[in-house]
Amino acid sequence: MAQTDETRANAPDQTIEALSSEDRTFPPPPAFAARAIVSDRSIYERAAADLEGFWAEEAAKLSWFKPWDRVLSWEPPFARWFEGGQLNVSVNCLDRHVEAGQGDKVAYHWEGEPGDRKAITYAELLTEVSKCANAFKALGVRRGDRVAIYMPMIPEMPIAMLACARIGAPHTVVFGGFSAEALRDRINDAEAKLIVTADGGYRRGKPSGLKVNVDAAIAGDQTPSIEKVLVARRTGQDVTMETGRDVWWHELVDGQEPTCEPERMESEDMLYLLYTSGTTAKPKGIVHTTAGYLLGCSVTHRYVFDLNDDDVYWCAADLGWVTGHSYILYGALANGATGVMYEGTPDYPAPDRWWDIVERYKVTILYTAPTAIRAHMKWGTEHAAKHDLSSLRLLGSVGEPINPEAWMWYHRHIGGERCPIVDTWWQTETGAIMIAPLPGLTTTKPGSATVPFPGVDADVVDAEGNSVPLGGGGYLVLNKPWPSMLRGIYGNPERYRETYWSRYPGRYFPGDGAKRDQDGYFWLLGRVDDVMNVSGHRLSTTEIESALVSHERVAEAAVVGTPDNLTGEAISAFVILKLGTDPSPTFGEELRQHVAAKIGPIAKPKTLMFTPDLPKTRSGKIMRRLLRDIAAGRALGDTTTLADAGVVEEIREASRSGKDDE
Repeated sequence: MAQTDETRANAPDQTIEALSSEDRTFPPPPAFAARAIVSDRSIYERAAADLEGFWAEEAAKLSWFKPWDRVLSWEPPFARWFEGGQLNVSVNCLDRHVEAGQGDKVAYHWEGEPGDRKAITYAELLTEVSKCANAFKALGVRRGDRVAIYMPMIPEMPIAMLACARIGAPHTVVFGGFSAEALRDRINDAEAKLIVTADGGYRRGKPSGLKVNVDAAIAGDQTPSIEKVLVARRTGQDVTMETGRDVWWHELVDGQEPTCEPERMESEDMLYLLYTSGTTAKPKGIVHTTAGYLLGCSVTHRYVFDLNDDDVYWCAADLGWVTGHSYILYGALANGATGVMYEGTPDYPAPDRWWDIVERYKVTILYTAPTAIRAHMKWGTEHAAKHDLSSLRLLGSVGEPINPEAWMWYHRHIGGERCPIVDTWWQTETGAIMIAPLPGLTTTKPGSATVPFPGVDADVVDAEGNSVPLGGGGYLVLNKPWPSMLRGIYGNPERYRETYWSRYPGRYFPGDGAKRDQDGYFWLLGRVDDVMNVSGHRLSTTEIESALVSHERVAEAAVVGTPDNLTGEAISAFVILKLGTDPSPTFGEELRQHVAAKIGPIAKPKTLMFTPDLPKTRSGKIMRRLLRDIAAGRALGDTTTLADAGVVEEIREASRSGKDDE
């Protein structure tokens, strides 16, 4: 009998079959830049030999009001890092750079979707954060109060986050594309006292409303903890302002004093809550604390991206997600980086918008998601070719496993075959990068996140928790605590224990499958529930998707397993073709044979459907759960986190009309 999604997600019961990668015919990747900031391989040995000593040495590079008494207290699954220490995150991100004479350095080159631009220095950012922090105090926010932030990618967003850190009020950022209902659920779970929002934001040339969603979310007594709403003006659209509750940003914040004394925060004080999806309908409030989180994201940002003072660094994510928290805001600013923030989508008003931004600001480091890379592949190489991308020296990928074809496209057409690529694995829960190459030390392989970061103890195990030999596949685990790890699920320690620590007691199980090749390199295979059992064979959806995308006429693909009376599960493929390709039954059969040639007949999709798009979250991740529902003809589950809910109905209607190739 086919396993349910919940069973596969929570109780993996078989070792993932090791899938070969050695037969790929890719040219060797380029060497990393010779001026790498990490040049001694002993960093790995030193970290492994003295875990606490390694992290303490790195923690000493932060600014502390009071040093810690103990590096780590570990009572699985609960960790406490740098107990007794006191510091403030905003001081580490702003004050210390200004005091060191770097106040005139640009912190952000910000660009709005309509084309408006602003350069914000560290001194200016410190002033605005202090004024915002004073405004929060004027609205009654005190240390320990939670603040919800629901904004577009405008400068007021990082200002509000840093203002929370300055006064010790944990923030919970809710992505601006979420619905009023999703916003309400997160406000209530966090018991937020204040919500910071904007009248709206721009998306594909049109103003989209945000304040209207806030009004719907907190109408009546639906969010009893909310006392005030602070509203930034972005689009100028008409909004309703409730007297006594709603306050305009420009009327309150702009008139505040430009200095604000930072709170002395304990190392384990909560910095923020960020909600992520799980196997139940209720989102998980992931708790990140002050010292360990800041340390983890700043150290990984500095080493993985080989950061120099003159770099212009662009993490092309949204601050509403953990990638934005760690690598647009906290990690980047703690290292004094000059970053880029962009409000809009990569294809508006044309598919070359990103490359125009890279050229304008002379971006040297670009960090983005494989989904975005594949989207640019679909749009064609000519858009990047119109621009001078010679400033780029390093590329990065984040999120889902990147297939080797997308990796090589990125390397060739964006990096000009001169830029190394750092492919990274990590999660909302880990807070910082866990597996990635280090420039100057690690030879890369297209599609592999390579090896664990120094101080991270990762392994691949079988269903019983036994480490699998090199060349084998299984389940990814982390054997030891790390500073930026989540400290729990807000208000639910038992759910925290059950979700992440019950499968392999004492070890963190992120729910991802992985394999290690003969060199010990990690290849991430995606979520465990994205691994199929076809006729007793464990097959990775990522591997089949990679085979489909390797066809020159395929832009993107998603693969799911559906119940099958004969084989247990059958493979269903959803394929987006490049422009000019005819989605005919003949070509569908060609693609099936292409997969069979790449992997083997067992991996050939039973059904293949051509579709104009795929259902994705607003962070760009494909929601395979919904594709499984469509393929199996089931009622759809929750669609509130979709970027475009209409895509699902388009695919389902096409399926009903018999447009899929069988």
